[in-house]
Amino acid sequence: MARGWESKAVEDQLEELVRARQEIAAVPKSPETIELQRKRETLSLGRSRLLEQLQNVRSNAHRQMLERSLQAIEAEQAAL
Repeated sequence: MARGWESKAVEDQLEELVRARQEIAAVPKSPETIELQRKRETLSLGRSRLLEQLQNVRSNAHRQMLERSLQAIEAEQAAL
């Protein structure tokens, strides 16, 4: 019996989370907010790609270039 109740509580929490996300998405955003969000997502994707490349790099010069690029992206993210 307790398991059913716990499952229901978890289900209710998930439904509330979905509802909250839909409410947030329904709020109209300004062009500046949309652009800022797009910029953050672009930087995040670029950072992920650089981290992946750093795992496979063999050349020291290439590693240094990737590390500088990663630092630049992280600095730009911090500025936002």
